[in-house]
Formats: sequence, structure tokens, C-alpha cells
Amino acid sequence: MKTPLTDMNPAEIADHLRIKPFQGKQIFRWIHQKRVFDFDRMTDLSKELRARLAESYSANQLTLVNMSTSPRAVGTKKALFRLADGETVESVLIREKDRITICLSTQVGCAVKCSFCATGHSGYTRNLTPGEIVEQALYLLADENMGERSPNIVYMGMGEPFRNYDATVRSIRLLMSPDGLGIGARRITVSTVGEVKGIEQFANEDWQVRLSVSLHAANDAKRTELIPLNKKYPIAQLKEAIRTYFDKTGRQITFEWTLLDGVNDSEQDAKELAALANSLKAHVNLIPYNPVHGLGYSPPPRDRCEDFRDMLETAGVSATLRKEKGQDIDAACGQLRRRHIDAT
Repeated sequence: MKTPLTDMNPAEIADHLRIKPFQGKQIFRWIHQKRVFDFDRMTDLSKELRARLAESYSANQLTLVNMSTSPRAVGTKKALFRLADGETVESVLIREKDRITICLSTQVGCAVKCSFCATGHSGYTRNLTPGEIVEQALYLLADENMGERSPNIVYMGMGEPFRNYDATVRSIRLLMSPDGLGIGARRITVSTVGEVKGIEQFANEDWQVRLSVSLHAANDAKRTELIPLNKKYPIAQLKEAIRTYFDKTGRQITFEWTLLDGVNDSEQDAKELAALANSLKAHVNLIPYNPVHGLGYSPPPRDRCEDFRDMLETAGVSATLRKEKGQDIDAACGQLRRRHIDAT
């Protein structure tokens, strides 16, 4: 089996191949900056080195299975990738004028099993490697003319990032490498469903990477129905971890709140969320639900979503209501993979 290079930084490539440091940087730049995965096209490498690479190494671990582009949300596209072991993962590129956001997966499936999420209903298989995470971004950016712009990266795809902590952190450092995409830390957000131990560990990282928490309910009874992990880490414990994170880092966190019709969109839900958000100085990101066939949830009408946002703002909470993007291409987490599995 060939050794994948996308798990390595430039120094590690040079050390592993026993070549000069500048050559390690050349290989890394071809893969990460130019998104070239064919060693024969790496023309500033010697023929001997290219032959050696082709014999024993691979420049990519993913194979593109499907790329769907949304005609309704112009520029939004979703990719399904096959891994070397035959498993599949998905990721999304969302375009908002000149701004590009890429949503990455960290696991094949997910063991958290949030009741409204397609990924959890497909089960958990394994963690992704750092290179498998990074390559999702490389593929989605391959046809993008970014110029001097930098994309935003959000770890909000398939899986719970803090249950694959080491690979997630390493992939972030690879994405931040100045010899690669060079993405600034503040353009990267990791979203957790509430893995308290991961939040505590994340607070000790020496960087400005952002943290968001998928909350979806602000009382334990309802949150446990939606997110079974709440039994292990109830809101009081989660709140304490977030407070410690803020005290250590000084960085504001964001609560992600998927709006579910008749479930978490009432005035009482808004009051409970406002109280929690204000106590932690948190921003709130409201996301109308992207329906998943067979799960029984739907998004509220747009006017109710707006009313919910307005109630939060009236209570002094900084809140953003996202536009729906990608329903026509199964852009919700795990949908495209689930449809692919069902078809095969």
C-alpha cells in the first residue's frame, strides 16, 4: 500500500523521503497550493524523484464520486468522495457573493445520533485521517480562482470533530500552513455538539481558531431528545466548559441552532436560548432545517424564523438567520451519502 503524503507537513515529507527541506516544500506546494495530485505534473521535481514518488507514495486519498451544483443557490456545490477502503464522505462549498465557505467532514458517519441528522442515522464507521479531511477542501477549491482571497473553513460536516480530536487539530495546522492554503486561524471554525472534554482541550490550543456549539435546545429535556449526548454532558456542564473556554481564550463562541418547525421555534425556546447566550456572551447562528426524508422534521415558515431572530435581538442577543442553501442537492449533513448508500 502506498504511503499518503497529504497526512504530512513539508518537513515530514522531506524527512520521510530523506530529501532536502526545500524539496519537501515543493511537493507540499504542488498538492496544497496548486491542487495537483499527479506526480508527473510536478515539473520542478527531478525525474528520479517523481518516479520514486509514483512507485511508493500517493498524493491523494480521496476519489470524487459525485459533484452536485445547486441551480437555486448559485455557486453552492456538494461533493461525495470515496476513500481508499471504499467508504464515502461528503463536503460542501457554499458561495455568498465573493465569500466562499467550505464545510468539512471528520468522520465516516457519526455515533452521536442527533435525531434530526442524516449522518447519525447511517451509523459510525471510522475516523478520517488528517489528509482525508484536508483533501476535501483541496478538491472543492480545485476549480476556484481565489486570487488573494481565503476561504472560510467550518468543521460542520459528517462526524463529531472532538471525537477525532488529534486528526482534526492536525488537519487545521495543515490548512494553515503558509506553504499550502495558508488559511488564517480566524477563518476556521470547529463545531462540536457538546463534547465537554474536547472543549476543555481546545481551550489550550495556541491559536485563534473559532469554536461553535451545536445547541438546538436550551433545556435539558428537549436537548436530550434531540441530542442524546446531552445525557452525558447536560447543559450546566456544557455551560461551565464554555465559560472556562472563554476565560482562557477571550474568544466568543457561537451557538448553532437548527430551527425545527414546532420543536424549538417557540417564544419560550427563544427566551431560554437568550438567557443562556447572554450569560455566556455568545453569538447565535440560526439555521432553518434542511429536510431529510424519513426523519419527520421540517423547517419553520420563513416569517417564524425571522420572528425567532427578532425575539433574540430584542433580548440583547447577537443573532444571524442563515438563508436556506442546497436543499435541491441534498446539502444537509449526511444526505448525499445516505442516498448513495441506499442506491447501492
